[in-house]
Amino acid sequence: MSNPVTFAICGCGARGLEAYAPYQEEHPDEMRVVAGADCRPERLAMLRRRYGVLEERCFASDLELLAQPRLADVMIVATQDRQHITDALLALDKGYHVLLEKPISPSLEECRVLQKKARETGRAVVVCHVLRYTRFYSALKELLDRGEVGKVETIDAVEHVAYWHHAHSFVRGNWRRSDETSPMILQKSCHDMDILRWLAGEECRKVQSFGALDYFRAERAPEGAALRCLDGCKCKADCPYDVEKIYITDPSTGIRGGGKGWPCGVVASEPTEEKLMEALRTGPYGRCVFHCDNDVVDHQTVNLEFANNIHATFTMTAFTQSCHRTIKVTGTAGDVEGDMEAEKLVLHRFGRPERVIDLREDGGEFSGHGGGDFGLMRSFCKLIAGGGTEGLTGVDASVESHVMALAAEASRRDGGRTVTLAQF
Repeated sequence: MSNPVTFAICGCGARGLEAYAPYQEEHPDEMRVVAGADCRPERLAMLRRRYGVLEERCFASDLELLAQPRLADVMIVATQDRQHITDALLALDKGYHVLLEKPISPSLEECRVLQKKARETGRAVVVCHVLRYTRFYSALKELLDRGEVGKVETIDAVEHVAYWHHAHSFVRGNWRRSDETSPMILQKSCHDMDILRWLAGEECRKVQSFGALDYFRAERAPEGAALRCLDGCKCKADCPYDVEKIYITDPSTGIRGGGKGWPCGVVASEPTEEKLMEALRTGPYGRCVFHCDNDVVDHQTVNLEFANNIHATFTMTAFTQSCHRTIKVTGTAGDVEGDMEAEKLVLHRFGRPERVIDLREDGGEFSGHGGGDFGLMRSFCKLIAGGGTEGLTGVDASVESHVMALAAEASRRDGGRTVTLAQF
């Protein structure tokens, strides 16, 4: 591109500053960050240092940034869930295109307001359902659209959240309470609702859901558990949720294994072992997982029926070793199963030899949601540079996933009753 698309960022956290903005570092001809806002001075210092943003273009709040004249082509809205809708609407009024971190809002009415505003302004509003931009799900979608398994009949998808990720984000962290953010099925799994809708190819008609917060509760605490892990907890040695294990010593998530990004970078900006230990002694991430104020579920299942008679099941569970997604699709002529972490699909055409599709053989980008973060940014920059407004995960498509997730939560809260989406 001769002129890069310019971006301002509301919310310089793990998504805004460390998932989407880094696309500029590898593709400065496509993207340039020129302004940003965050309530934490250290995050604004990172914005200036890493992306050369002028100090006068750094603001202490999203509303302060949005009170300025339009400073860029695009506003990335990566604030907390319940700030998304206000920031997105203000950005559209200022003339920005909007790249919006999911979810749009836990309120279906607010989702509809954003749809209406996007149409009225004629601006692009793309929601960050990054899974559609991965090679894994793109390859699966192409395979199904070619009819490799015949007519699709069932889809079985599982989101393995990982025990440490769930403890970090949904027990101790920002998304632990649905009244402050969003229900788990929306906040974490609207990605999955979006993928199921995309793969099925037609609208979802009915959902039914079961789930609960079963384990991360005070009554489950083992005898001798302290309120904070570093306060002489007697269960420390055998507890997998001990914060020193997760953030300090674990070879994949801890600082000693080189983990200076997420999740350590959420606990302390530009973390060192000393900064992490201090934050764990005093901050929310140092609490015992059985003594937090969390209320979101730790496991949930959803049954879904689509208009073309495809039936799907989805499971979200905190109780897995690693953080990844698996899927199996059955059809009238075969089946295909895949593991996103392995970047592999295994296709069985009935009566024919098995075919293994290894997506790593061709190289490519697989970090950041299996390459989805950069895939999203590449697609979005191309869309805006070309004068387009209809992205792959535009607001209209995204709202469908939100309806599915919110209907599932309504079903779960009502004992698993079947919810018809047209009525919902």
